[in-house]
Amino acid sequence: MKEHLESGGLVVYPTSTLPGLGCLPITNGLDNLYSTKNRPETLPVRLGVSSMEQAEAIVEIPNFLDEFLSAFTKGGITTILPAIETMDPRLGGDNVAIRVFSHPAATSLAEKFGPITATSANESGVAPECNTEIAAEILGIGHFVPGMCPNGLGSTFVKLEKSDDEMRGWRLTVMREGVIPRADVMRWWTNPT
Repeated sequence: MKEHLESGGLVVYPTSTLPGLGCLPITNGLDNLYSTKNRPETLPVRLGVSSMEQAEAIVEIPNFLDEFLSAFTKGGITTILPAIETMDPRLGGDNVAIRVFSHPAATSLAEKFGPITATSANESGVAPECNTEIAAEILGIGHFVPGMCPNGLGSTFVKLEKSDDEMRGWRLTVMREGVIPRADVMRWWTNPT
């Protein structure tokens, strides 16, 4: 698997929501991913990590982020954070989306190979499958980690931007509601418990 990923190959793997389509965040991997998904290059993909520590060299991490993420179901929030250095626009450029995996297979992939793309394993505009083997077959991908996903909603996307006039020195915006309701995110933000 290491050589496959390092040469820009793709893998389908299970997550706590939808099957993920992964590649290392390298040019030829992203080329393959966008081509396979038929995804517009103007839509960035997120990176999945085993823990936020894996993202420390990629994004700025607010001091409250661990507390924030632990208030919700693990893997249910994707945080869009300022990049330490501008990245490939397909990874968000100056703002990179990071998801801490909760599914053991996804976590294991990130632990072994580092941050890996975490986008749904389906062609853009096509409903995803819940079985990783079927999802891989539909996309014509030979590498997959066997597993079933609950399907349904994906993770909730929350953007955190530095701000002098907001609480904690950061401004929070819910960009996409998913498995964690917007109201729950805003309730924590205004009154963390």
